[in-house]
Amino acid sequence: MHPTVNIDTATPTGPRIVLTITGALDMDTVAHITTATDPLTLEGRTLVLDLAAVTFIDSSGLNTLLILRNRVEAEQGTLELRGLPDQALRLLDITGARALFTLTP
Repeated sequence: MHPTVNIDTATPTGPRIVLTITGALDMDTVAHITTATDPLTLEGRTLVLDLAAVTFIDSSGLNTLLILRNRVEAEQGTLELRGLPDQALRLLDITGARALFTLTP
């Protein structure tokens, strides 16, 4: 089995950049998130990660989200997580990380 993650990036115009992520967000796929977000200019913008179609997030995925959150905040931007599945919400609750993110349905 080959873990996969797909990332669709909306054209970054205006104050919001939306990335739609599909599949597992785990140690085998988190590098794709970094590859997709590293070139983005986030200063003063909102980066929205649409995670509604994510099937699984492990600790590597959570760590990647935390690192991205820190980067966005350092650039005076905002990170918004949209449509988190129940498994991801439980992971945020168990680790106490839910309060660190802006969550939208």
